[in-house]
Amino acid sequence: MADPDSQAQPRAASAANGKVALTGSVVANGRVSKRDTNEIVAEIERTRQNLARTIDTLADRVSPSSARRRLRERATEELSKPEVQLAAAAVALALTGIVIYRVFGRRPKS
Repeated sequence: MADPDSQAQPRAASAANGKVALTGSVVANGRVSKRDTNEIVAEIERTRQNLARTIDTLADRVSPSSARRRLRERATEELSKPEVQLAAAAVALALTGIVIYRVFGRRPKS
């Protein structure tokens, strides 16, 4: 029986193709976890793909062209709301009234 305080060491077995297959690895509590190299490689590949997606997402968020596109989409979305259209029409009407008053209101009376 092995000493319970000693750490188990990973064992490597040589495969037929010359690669070394990991037959056990040490876990935090001292137990040996059985994982083969294919599982480890698959996990590394999944992690690599997740990191690539994260980097692409971050690059898209900070890209100036993406920021312009998002701003344009947000402005188009806001301008399609009826209350915003009504407010814009009211501002345009007020500005037109001010311009007409300034042009015709300052004319000397003959």
